[in-house]
Amino acid sequence: MKTVKFLGLFIAAGLLAAFTIAKPAAGYKVGDVATDFSLKNVDGKKVSLKDMKDAKGYIVIFTCNHCPYAQAYEDRIIALDKKYKKLGYPVVAINPNNPVKQKDDSFEKMQERAKEKKFTFPYLLDEGQKIYPQYGATKTPHVYILQKTTKGNVVKYIGAIDDNYEDASAVKVKYTEDAVNALLKGKEVPVKETKAIGCSIKA
Repeated sequence: MKTVKFLGLFIAAGLLAAFTIAKPAAGYKVGDVATDFSLKNVDGKKVSLKDMKDAKGYIVIFTCNHCPYAQAYEDRIIALDKKYKKLGYPVVAINPNNPVKQKDDSFEKMQERAKEKKFTFPYLLDEGQKIYPQYGATKTPHVYILQKTTKGNVVKYIGAIDDNYEDASAVKVKYTEDAVNALLKGKEVPVKETKAIGCSIKA
């Protein structure tokens, strides 16, 4: 009887260990090659990274309408696009939220927000929420800087836009700008990963 009980405990422990240890980490790490996508823009047209043939890379930002953190960064995201698009690093914004759970992030509301704020970049809907888990985004906003290479679009930076979401004038470290500036000069990105600060993605 003791042998049977011990065997049962051994099997249970083995199954628990398998479930605990075998679970892989989700999303990309710096150095990984990121997937392309084909997502609907607020103008109704599909957009893919490969469509931007003159780009040297991309500033992919998972963001949304309703989140106060995302709203606080909107003007800075527009400024990033205006500064770096002409240098080969356009902004590509993606709304990862499920509009059923967050009605303010519906496609129609995205269109309204893009028009109101005069977005200069594509604002795409991750319909079915298939892309953000591949990237590993967890917050809005969450930045992924990609560099176009012969291997594909290599992830060079993941994290926050800068170190102060509350006050743009009080920012001390501009992580996204510093990363793109380094890439444009052919140098290593000084800070490759930071913690994204924002609202959790509504799946």
